Amino acid sequence: MKQLLLCLGLALCCSLAGAQTAPPTDDATYIKDNYNKMEKYITMRDGKKLFTSIYLPKDQSKKYPIMMTRTPYTVAPYGENEYRRTLGQNMLFARAGYIFVYQDVRGRWMSEGDYVDVRPILDKKKSKTDIDESTDTYDTIDWLVKNLPNNNGRVGIEGISYPGFYSSASLPNAHPALKAVSPQAPVTDWFIGDDFHHNGAFMMMDAFNFYTGFGIPRPKPITPKEFKSNIKPVFKDNYKFYLEMGALPNFKKKYMGDSIKFWNDLMSHPNYDEFWKAMNIRPHLVNIKPATMTVGGFFDAEDCFGALHVYDALEKQNPQSHKNMLVMGPWFHGGWESKDATLFADQNFGSNTAEWFRENIELPFFNYYLKDEGKMELPEASIFITGSNQWKKFETWPPKNTTEKTLYFQPNGKLSFTAPSATDSFDEYVSDPNAPVPYQDGIQKGRTREYMLDDQRFAGRRPDVKVYQTDTLTEDMTLTGPVMADLFASTTGTDADYVVKLIDVFPDNYPNANPNPKNVTLAGYQMLIRGEVFRGRFRNSFEKPEAFIPGKVTEVKYALPDVGHTFRKGHRIMIQVQNSWFPLVDRNPQKFVDIYQATDIDFQKATHRIYHDAQNKSSVTVTVLE
Repeated sequence: MKQLLLCLGLALCCSLAGAQTAPPTDDATYIKDNYNKMEKYITMRDGKKLFTSIYLPKDQSKKYPIMMTRTPYTVAPYGENEYRRTLGQNMLFARAGYIFVYQDVRGRWMSEGDYVDVRPILDKKKSKTDIDESTDTYDTIDWLVKNLPNNNGRVGIEGISYPGFYSSASLPNAHPALKAVSPQAPVTDWFIGDDFHHNGAFMMMDAFNFYTGFGIPRPKPITPKEFKSNIKPVFKDNYKFYLEMGALPNFKKKYMGDSIKFWNDLMSHPNYDEFWKAMNIRPHLVNIKPATMTVGGFFDAEDCFGALHVYDALEKQNPQSHKNMLVMGPWFHGGWESKDATLFADQNFGSNTAEWFRENIELPFFNYYLKDEGKMELPEASIFITGSNQWKKFETWPPKNTTEKTLYFQPNGKLSFTAPSATDSFDEYVSDPNAPVPYQDGIQKGRTREYMLDDQRFAGRRPDVKVYQTDTLTEDMTLTGPVMADLFASTTGTDADYVVKLIDVFPDNYPNANPNPKNVTLAGYQMLIRGEVFRGRFRNSFEKPEAFIPGKVTEVKYALPDVGHTFRKGHRIMIQVQNSWFPLVDRNPQKFVDIYQATDIDFQKATHRIYHDAQNKSSVTVTVLE
């Protein structure tokens, strides 16, 4: 009996303990228990109706702000009894109490109208029915604040990537109820720096992968269950697949025909003409009233450029009184909303940077402006510095307390802060577009996220990649801000691409991670900090390309996206230079032709020289934090 009572007592204690430490309700259950869903068609000023999914808190004893996301990627699931598994970009918002609104943008999925990629903003509207994404956002907000029960009259907008563009597009001539906006990895300029072009070079793999799905025409409003794509390339090795595909016109011949309008647009606009300029939202980010917080990842393979340049445009084009913030972390595309961002690729950042951002920056930002909760003590720029793995607060970005320093290429693969003194000094090599430099080691099917910070030893071993590195650093060096490549080069061809990579070389005695499931050797690891391509024909103008004169020394100068990284004592700084980055970037034929109309026989070998002498000082300028 005593034993039975003891067992019952232990069971009761365990039960009580379990009740005290019971896990919180899972997200999907929480949403169904605490939210009601409705679906509405909201009429725009031109009569078109946009499909909108709305989640309202069941507790109607108080008023709630509205958090909205507009997307071309579908608001699914459809049906008022079908609920999303999470609300907001993270569940902290749902548990804090918000109304959530998701909208299929004009012409996508269940919304009416015609879809236009990165629809240009119309500064001067000729009639009351002229529309753009700004007016569609305005009309939607106007309906929401007038019709949703128990809303507090304040609206916030956020979105990642393409929804990041729609967040930016909400800002010009914003509705008075729109109080806070967070463009995150926003699509911004598809010719200069985001997604499909970097400095005029065509990001071929991403464009093909994206538009063979996203670009399929929609004859009428449909749900994802009804969507079908007949373009289904089958391959396991992207390098082999794209090399065998050959010149760009072959994509259309073999796979797409005339079915994908935007692919045809890509092929028809090889230069930075009015088509591309109209899609650039930055000039329209003026007279902004809502508070803004732009978010991006230093290792975002798609829209790192967009985050940095939307923030910069907002900062320069609006008065000092406008609240404008930037957050940059050690993240891939959207990685700040991943469950755990302690690790990425082979690197350990020492803490869950995504969770920290959500709890300490994202939710407090919107709570302050939409709920009057807390104090606005967030800094102008919250930047995670890799290498030292620390969050830093800055009053400006780039920080004020910095110094520009120039790393000069030297003979024999050296790199130093002292200008070269040699005469007639250069490295010569042959670049063959039929054997291009791969963007990453190994075999991959799709474009990986990890290439943005992967080990570069595989590339430095090729004869068509030139390598320059410093002596071992005797003290830490932190780079915060712009990186500028300034090459003096020549080619026997009439066109060339240039890829410059900034690399952190670990010491030869650097210990491996523990545990180390992938068996990665960190001793001598060459961590990519920043890499960027430039199509050489645009060296003087993106609007008017120019051929190279064979054999003539020519300056090619361009900016790489900003960095935030500490090169630790005992490490080295390395620069790699190459002329292809395949199949991430399409191959340059090294002949001055319209690359989008090139044929397979146009691709030719070329001999390149990178100069490093007193007359032609090839270099990379960095911004060093004092």
